[in-house]
Amino acid sequence: MTKRYNFYSLPNGADGWSVQTPLTLGDDGNFYGTANRGGANGGGSVFKITPTGQFTTVYSFCSVTNCADGSVPWVPVALGSDGNFYGTTWAGGGVNDGVAYQITPSGEDTTLHSFCSLLNCKDGILPDGGLMQATNGLFYGTTVYGGDRNCGNGNGCGVLYSISMGLQPYVQPKPAFAPVGKQIQILGNNLTGTTSVTFNGTAATFKVVSGTYILATVPGATTGPMEVTTPSRTLSSNVAFQVIP
Repeated sequence: MTKRYNFYSLPNGADGWSVQTPLTLGDDGNFYGTANRGGANGGGSVFKITPTGQFTTVYSFCSVTNCADGSVPWVPVALGSDGNFYGTTWAGGGVNDGVAYQITPSGEDTTLHSFCSLLNCKDGILPDGGLMQATNGLFYGTTVYGGDRNCGNGNGCGVLYSISMGLQPYVQPKPAFAPVGKQIQILGNNLTGTTSVTFNGTAATFKVVSGTYILATVPGATTGPMEVTTPSRTLSSNVAFQVIP
């Protein structure tokens, strides 16, 4: 094991502390994560760390009056197909019941939703499940409480919600790396009738298993985007496919 960084290395934990979530690999090859305590304002932070251990605070929560931008990010960030990061906080927001947010790699923060904004918190309370992007382009998440149902706790039973950022559908290779000749999975939506699959412009042999699932064999291609052509559109991969030795 090699230690890369010690948290609470800055006065008052301005670099964050209490890091309890996995790291997310960004498009730039660096790792991004959340600290649910500390930061410049004590409300937690999003940070970046290079593979060699160079640390940068990307954003400190509670930078807005009354922590309207959120605080206590319990969950990891998710990398969107637009290259930005998406996540939720446990607290902060309009009524201190958490927010969903977007953060660019350069640290520009946008609050997407403050939970318990609807009457009787029908939009949910305390989003502790984080966000994930599906191949239809939407982000999905869950909350602990709120919603229309009551389980006897008086706070609602939680909700499953989606957030649209206007991002286009895409296909996702599983895994996102493999040698030539290896069969991989491709996940997506409305894949029935697919006419071609290419790896960085090189055609591949494939089999459409279902409307959401294709099996393809990595051709003699180089690293780059993967594309799937269907009767209605051409879908690009959300990441560059890595052809490995």
